[in-house]
Amino acid sequence: MYYKFSGFSQKLVGAVASAAYVPQGLKPLVSTESPALIFGTPTKLASDSPAAVSYLGKNKVPDLQKLFQKADGLPVHLKRGVPDQLLYRTTMALTIGGTIYCLIALYMASQPKSKK
Repeated sequence: MYYKFSGFSQKLVGAVASAAYVPQGLKPLVSTESPALIFGTPTKLASDSPAAVSYLGKNKVPDLQKLFQKADGLPVHLKRGVPDQLLYRTTMALTIGGTIYCLIALYMASQPKSKK
């Protein structure tokens, strides 16, 4: 009798010879043909007008690459100007404020309670 490991019961179970010699999840013969493309052709739109494809928008990646790779001495997180500076400064202020708050809370927790 042949045995194979059952993934369901986590034990050895009886099996026929062909099932015992083929490991779980593997097939003895793998097809060498490439599978058919699922999305090989473009989707047909309801309207064939060129304005229907306007949702794609303009590719902004080349413009952003030029902006971020410019050698102007600024770090990458500040290259886009005032909005980046506001976000950076707000983040730093909240971080410093949170650190101070934690230190004050630790100091207050370390003090013994007064008995009155």
